Amino acid sequence: MCGIVGYVGPKRAEEILLSGLARLEYRGYDSAGVAILTPNGLRLIRQVGKISNLVQAVQEAGITGNLGIGHTRWATHGLPTEENAHPHCDCTGKIALVHNGIIENHRELREELLSRGHRFRSQTDTEVLVHLVEEEYRGDLVEAVRRAVARAVGAYAIAVVHVDHPQEIVAARLGSPLVATATPEEGFLASDVPALLPYARAFYFLEEGEVAQILPGGLRVWDRQGRPKEVKLREVPWDPLSAEKVGFRHFMEKEIHEQPRAIADTLRSELSTPWEEGLSGLDLSQVEHIYLVACGTSYHAALVAEYLWEPLLGLPVSAEIASEFRYKNPAVGEKTLVVAVSQSGETIDTLMAVRGAKAKGAQVIGVVNVVGSALAREAHAVFYTRAGLEIGVAATKTFTAQIAALELLGLWLARARGLLREEELRQAKERLSRAPRLVEEVLELAPQIEALAQKFYTYPNFLYLGRGLLYPLALEGALKLKEISYIHAEGYAAGEMKHGPIALIHEAMPVVVLYSAQELPEKVLSNMQEVRARRGILLVLADHVNPEVEELADHLLRLPPSSRELLPFTFTPALQLFAYHVARLKGTDVDQPRNLAKTVTVE
Repeated sequence: MCGIVGYVGPKRAEEILLSGLARLEYRGYDSAGVAILTPNGLRLIRQVGKISNLVQAVQEAGITGNLGIGHTRWATHGLPTEENAHPHCDCTGKIALVHNGIIENHRELREELLSRGHRFRSQTDTEVLVHLVEEEYRGDLVEAVRRAVARAVGAYAIAVVHVDHPQEIVAARLGSPLVATATPEEGFLASDVPALLPYARAFYFLEEGEVAQILPGGLRVWDRQGRPKEVKLREVPWDPLSAEKVGFRHFMEKEIHEQPRAIADTLRSELSTPWEEGLSGLDLSQVEHIYLVACGTSYHAALVAEYLWEPLLGLPVSAEIASEFRYKNPAVGEKTLVVAVSQSGETIDTLMAVRGAKAKGAQVIGVVNVVGSALAREAHAVFYTRAGLEIGVAATKTFTAQIAALELLGLWLARARGLLREEELRQAKERLSRAPRLVEEVLELAPQIEALAQKFYTYPNFLYLGRGLLYPLALEGALKLKEISYIHAEGYAAGEMKHGPIALIHEAMPVVVLYSAQELPEKVLSNMQEVRARRGILLVLADHVNPEVEELADHLLRLPPSSRELLPFTFTPALQLFAYHVARLKGTDVDQPRNLAKTVTVE
């Protein structure tokens, strides 16, 4: 949520800031702004709405400089107005600051600062930070920032510039991500890697409590105790072209079609790793319970793993929503394994769940897409998805890559616990390696799926039903539709239909049924008959079609048959394409749906 970009060097800072902010649009925002150090001092330009508004305002102002910071804001305190947009300035106009996160004690700090004569221009919690820096400044900007953030309670990622420090950006991080890098003459800062991909492929990921100084040609970093740290840049294997649509109408459409490669890359990387190496450092012999913790789409991937792992491992396996798990005081201890699933590795609820579990002695495995992210650093072992950069806010290729990673991780855990022989592990890996081709076969059905979307995009409500392994996929299908088309859609376990949802079924209610010969087909047929008896509209996705299915379905999409563990790789892309085309036909902003952010870094 929100985006930060900073630049210092010989080039035009405003151009780099604006292009960097454009690459962070997927994070979600409602306003944007920049602060540029010009020969006449700091110039702030802020606009409500799209970055294109900000670009026009900067061009009309004709400002230029070699140092600056920029921000896209997602309103939390105060309305989305120009006054509340970042950057914010201190009373002297010499200091500018941008901030992601929430300052929980901002009211007390504001009252304290007002009593000492500070003037506030916005309703934001952020503005207290720039006034704190002003109070603490004694000629050393790094020290002023360190002292200022020590007085704040909450989460923050900040970037600060000062008129008297024309070759320096100071940044600090606690609970919200920041990355920095430097080339021989330049320094860069951002809240996420995509903003900086045109300039570098190696980055420093700030850790909790760190303060950084970004200079032309170098970085300096201090830990929360003020001790200097060695700066080691991490390579990020993402291609700048991944931030381009290259012939597709939307990033989401492109990323749906990138799934065969994302799954293949994930499996290729981990299939070549011996399971002993992948799980080194973990003691799994005493594990008595496994929790999978995640949010949103990642939670649905965790649910898929729950269905597959529990019979495979013979252990209780529970998929948990991270925002609930962290507060319910779960029974976690040294005999617990926690598997945290997160695309970004920065999802605040997932990170807090991990930290709470570690504090109780649990072992943690992270399943994550971003090298160097907080989850990757804090987990005892990391299982990377290799999906590459995902720009669309609605997760697509990262979801199927997560499922591929979790299925392989489950096999590793079974082998480590002596439940699979080496030959059985080899055969299971071979079956899993067929997943990319199955996705390709489903993508070839895109014209049929688009035709179905034409028939359904005007309906205001949808019900999605699935049993067994198809239940999490029904949840995900409904989530995708509501996220990007703004159509009300709910996913249910089909066996729960008679416990409430059946009351919603009538002649104008589409019911999307996921049908497979692998998952209780007779019971799903019974559910379909109940829908038909109430004149609901049956849209059936089926990997096995018999005469009864054909007779009951009003609309039928035939999917390629597969083994049970491969069902997510046939049903998921079909559901994604259906949601995509419905949203496209409705004319919504598919890549940047309203009110949504790619990474949720605040509660």
